[in-house]
Amino acid sequence: MNALEMFLKYGGASLPRRQFVKGIAAGGALLGLGIAPDRLLASLTSSWQPVLRGTRFDLTLSSKRVNFTGQERLATTVNGLVPGPVLRWREGDRVILNVTNHLAEQSSIHWHGIILPMEMDGVPGISFKGIEPGETFRYTFDVHQSGTYWYHSHSGFQEQTGMYGAIIIDPRQPEPFGYDRDYVILLSDWSDEDPESIYAKLKKLSHYYNFAERTAGDLIREIKEKGVSQTWAERSMWNRMRMSDRDLSDVTGYTYTFLINGQPPASGWTGLFTKGERVRLRFINGSAMTFFDVRIPDLAMQVVAADGQNVAPVTVDEFRIGVAETYDVIVEPKDDRAYCVYAQALDRSGYARGVLTPDPSLTAEVPALDPYPILSHMDMGMAMGGMAADELEIEQLTMDDMAMTAPPASSAHAMHHSMPAGHSMGHTASGATVLKGNGAIGQGSGTKVIHGPAEFGLHVDGRAEDPQHRIDDPGVGLRNNGRRVLTYGDLRNLHPTPDTREPEREVQLHLTGNMGRYMWSINGIKYGDADPLNFKYGERLRITFVNDTMMNHPMHLHGMWSDLETGDGQHIPRKHTVIVQPGAKLSYLVSADARGDWAFHCHLLYHMLGMFRKVEVR
Repeated sequence: MNALEMFLKYGGASLPRRQFVKGIAAGGALLGLGIAPDRLLASLTSSWQPVLRGTRFDLTLSSKRVNFTGQERLATTVNGLVPGPVLRWREGDRVILNVTNHLAEQSSIHWHGIILPMEMDGVPGISFKGIEPGETFRYTFDVHQSGTYWYHSHSGFQEQTGMYGAIIIDPRQPEPFGYDRDYVILLSDWSDEDPESIYAKLKKLSHYYNFAERTAGDLIREIKEKGVSQTWAERSMWNRMRMSDRDLSDVTGYTYTFLINGQPPASGWTGLFTKGERVRLRFINGSAMTFFDVRIPDLAMQVVAADGQNVAPVTVDEFRIGVAETYDVIVEPKDDRAYCVYAQALDRSGYARGVLTPDPSLTAEVPALDPYPILSHMDMGMAMGGMAADELEIEQLTMDDMAMTAPPASSAHAMHHSMPAGHSMGHTASGATVLKGNGAIGQGSGTKVIHGPAEFGLHVDGRAEDPQHRIDDPGVGLRNNGRRVLTYGDLRNLHPTPDTREPEREVQLHLTGNMGRYMWSINGIKYGDADPLNFKYGERLRITFVNDTMMNHPMHLHGMWSDLETGDGQHIPRKHTVIVQPGAKLSYLVSADARGDWAFHCHLLYHMLGMFRKVEVR
């Protein structure tokens, strides 16, 4: 089937009727000029994406040569496509997905953010055995939700090589907002390098892809601006911690080409509109390692859903989307002009781009990249005033506890080891700190930071001294940039919180790592050495993350919702993936309502090998 035949077969299902008719009319004119069908599809509408609808789906996994950069490389595809086809389901239906593996290695598909039985979750070694070469696995489950989600491989590095796609679930009831057009904006990062080669380079030199490290020129400029004493003091501090204030991304645009719906910046994605229409854009971050800062210059975005769940509309100019997150926005172009859909990488090493336009011949100017963000003391969780460490309450810890958690004398960080009154502490075999006691729903955890015995050693090169809940902080690179930037504090569930029970207990998880050795872990213990986390079926518990690293981590709990504590306990936003900022704390509530074994991990692909846990709900 050539490109034009695929367009005729699938295009009408994925495009609004007016756009489809307009596209066919334009196509006839171009064919009359002698333009080949394959060139027609590429030039006519890069908004075209194959959409599969219904309740039964046949998906094939295979290798195919692709060209995103001018060089052909081998990709891992779904139905021969990168990204894979959009799957469109309906809330309340029972779907059947037959997935056949034509690869030379084991594979899988995980339905990200979908609440389903454990056996259908698609994580080899935890929820099923995987799909061997030549085998077909049948996924069957009822669809209990609606919104924007995605799917991807959970085997090896296949996600990096192209195995991902979008899921749209139409609701049973009418949407609480209206729109005229509906587009998927699937962001991803592509490298011509084999992911095994990328990982090997990171293990040998963790900043291999970072070309923004400080230079002699930076030193001279800072001395001129701040003087020798202040510059020396600041540089000495970072050197003592063996850290860099420019460690934002492990893998950068040096090797990555950033894509929208499989389109590189050179060609870009195109979506059509008519002036005055309301256009729904479903943003999905399907990348392996890249956070994107998204904006459409001169066009406000009304955020209406986060991770598939409707939220009270909030109007912004820009938002950060972590790996695996989704945001739905409504835009309403008022002019007959083209608008640039612009997604720059957090480290400003490149961007993905598209265009919203009333005419395929019109394009939009691409903004310049923002300045390179510089991490601050706050991003390292350093104390900016207040009590000294020896003034904190430590009487509730036993001598054994103090021996376990005391940092070495050479540590650059003064650790805080206290708990609020009414809490008791224990360490599990997995290294998790379990605190028993109640806290006000929606207010976040006031629990002091507790460091376990495994968090000191070769696996951990830093610990946050004074991590804070920064729910209203847009993050490094987005603060005070003159634009309205979305924060988690802006998210308010459109519906009342379904489970208003107070948490019975709290599990504190430290996100830890050694950047120099490129080792990632939770509570200083890598996945291969960790025992599972145990949730009691039916309990309500609080998960508190403490990020002891200098990097953002998108944490994803399979099988259950993560009810993000933003301060409004009556309308807690439900998410499947949350960004834990550098040197910060973040907490959410979980109703352990799904029996079985579930994955729980950082969604940065090259962190996942160590920053991963199995959760057992019994």
